[in-house]
Amino acid sequence: MPRVSDKSKVIYLLLLLVFIIGVFVAWIDHIGLIDITRMLGGVYSQEPASVLEARGDEPSLVAREEFEQQKVKLQERIEELDRREAKLVEGEKSFDAEREKIQEMKKGLELEKKKLEIEKNRYKGYAKNVRVLAQKIESIQPEKAVAIMVKWEDSLIIDVLRQIDSNAEEAGRSSITSYLISLMPGNKASRIMYLMTQI
Repeated sequence: MPRVSDKSKVIYLLLLLVFIIGVFVAWIDHIGLIDITRMLGGVYSQEPASVLEARGDEPSLVAREEFEQQKVKLQERIEELDRREAKLVEGEKSFDAEREKIQEMKKGLELEKKKLEIEKNRYKGYAKNVRVLAQKIESIQPEKAVAIMVKWEDSLIIDVLRQIDSNAEEAGRSSITSYLISLMPGNKASRIMYLMTQI
């Protein structure tokens, strides 16, 4: 029978010792004195960090989602500001158009005002001339007065005759307009009398 060397005996004893320790540890784990699974799990069962809670150079999935949401909200605000700016620009254009229209209307009114002033001044001059002519007609012989008047336009004859009536009324005397008309040629007299009742 071959003889076992001392070195082999030591190895066998170590293996036997490890086996006995393993059985002992398994037995005390089985009876609940220790929790070998939890003890070994703390060393060998570490799970990798969740992508939802990862920290480092790269943002986590949650952080990226929040960033995307913020970016969308920011884009919506930018678009809203663009729409408001467009409305303001459109409003300014409309306001400018209205202002130009008002300016044109004011210019038109200014022109009308000037025209009225011209007409007013012209009427003042015309009315003054009518008063002067009426005084001259009253101051000369009726026959000479009629010879002058028949050369005028009908409207001027009517205005002068009415001014003569007004002067006579203010002075409290009879007017000579009827007599002056009677001295005019028949057609002229009829026309003047007709126009005086119509105008």
